[in-house]
Amino acid sequence: MTHPPAATATTAGDVLIVDDEEALARVVASYIEAAGFSVRLAHTGPDAVAMAAQDPAVVILDLGLPGLDGVEVCRQIRTRSDCYVLMLTARSDEVDKLIGLSVGADDYMTKPFSPRELVARVQVLMRRPRAAVPASTPDLPDPVRVGPLSIDLHIREVLLDGVVIDLTRTEFDVLAALAAQPRVAFRRLQILQSVWGASWIGDEHVIDVHVGHIRRKLDDDPTTPRFIETVRGVGYRLGRG
Repeated sequence: MTHPPAATATTAGDVLIVDDEEALARVVASYIEAAGFSVRLAHTGPDAVAMAAQDPAVVILDLGLPGLDGVEVCRQIRTRSDCYVLMLTARSDEVDKLIGLSVGADDYMTKPFSPRELVARVQVLMRRPRAAVPASTPDLPDPVRVGPLSIDLHIREVLLDGVVIDLTRTEFDVLAALAAQPRVAFRRLQILQSVWGASWIGDEHVIDVHVGHIRRKLDDDPTTPRFIETVRGVGYRLGRG
């Protein structure tokens, strides 16, 4: 087994690793710690929920857990925290991935995985700022509007017919990337790099899952879209071209 590389610099951040395979969790922890992060471990669903109350920056969450499965743990975490959730699954079928992301996971990896790639994913998430409402500033741009949909990029608020739509942090960031240039078609990679940064690695189709969740929350039928249009062979755009 290869050993984790020594950290070149200390990186602020607290990572909660949740996996009932204790030996694997310890190996993953050694790589995460070597990258400069502080690490805590949990091996059951209830323990994960309790420890997530301490507000880690990132939760690495296995799907198959005793007590509560990863989907329910993620659901409960999302009721109280905007931390990033990276879901792990031992099965490669798309159902697990879709279920995990549907309750607010930001990314996923399938076992077996490279610990170095996992560290890279965590580093990318850590570089994304946690959501905050900025102080009032004069001359702010008006919210982006597409019909009854209003997207306020400054206060990170989405309204549909005047009603607030509850999006996860990643869902909002994906919608904001599209709203930056309405009616312009964006490739998946462009959206991903806008949200996760140029150093992002992984499966581009994770963006399809997040777009699907946004559409569902906006009651936006992809066959007759009002807001997010699929551009065949390219990606997505906000509003009709």
